[in-house]
Amino acid sequence: MDLARGDIVLVPFPFTDLTSSKVRPAVIVSADPQPEDITIAFISSVLPGILAETEFLLTSKDKNFAASGLKKDSVFKMNKLLTLSSVLIIRRLGRANVPLQKELDACLAKAVGLA
Repeated sequence: MDLARGDIVLVPFPFTDLTSSKVRPAVIVSADPQPEDITIAFISSVLPGILAETEFLLTSKDKNFAASGLKKDSVFKMNKLLTLSSVLIIRRLGRANVPLQKELDACLAKAVGLA
């Protein structure tokens, strides 16, 4: 599978205590071209009452929603990062287009202390 930064994919995302994992959507944040190991950020359909500065809410009303391939309003948790082998990607759902990617990059910069 040819992968790129900004692709939204389905992956087995582990729980933080590593007791198990669950198939979840995630966005690829590692730089292109994608190596064997890629870095992703978690996406959740469980919406928080208040967004952290490292989170971005994408709703079905947003013009960027359709390209994402997501089925529900979702929060991109740019502080929940994981590096894994690209062979673990189940499939690509969609893509973060340029305006969405800029929003995600701003949240990612805050998450890793660059902003």
